Amino acid sequence: MHRRSITLILGAALLAPAGCATVGSREDAAASVATRLLTAVDAGDGDAACAILAPGTVKTVAEDQPCPEAILGKDLPRPGTVVETSVYGQWAQVKLTDDTVFLAAFPEGWRVVAAGCTPQASRPYDCSVEGD
Repeated sequence: MHRRSITLILGAALLAPAGCATVGSREDAAASVATRLLTAVDAGDGDAACAILAPGTVKTVAEDQPCPEAILGKDLPRPGTVVETSVYGQWAQVKLTDDTVFLAAFPEGWRVVAAGCTPQASRPYDCSVEGD
């Protein structure tokens, strides 16, 4: 399976809080979306999984087949325990026991921009699902 590296640069400009929600509630919401994605894939519910993806991620995932079928064929781990969640303005990173998921804030809430991500020493994360 082809994996592309993802580079997420979270500069100081992104550290400004977004909206009126507290950081804790934003972290909880991001962690919930990340867990829902992995739970949907694990349950074989491609429609629910694709509904959680950012538009650019859906486009990339669905290059060769419809998103609901394609997402189920990606190398995503089973849902694990959330270990750490960090929110940086409009971006979030959720670390689970076997995965790292990156999210972006949209008007309708958090959407997954990359999942199935593993750190690569001093290089960017390697993700099995990511947008363009």
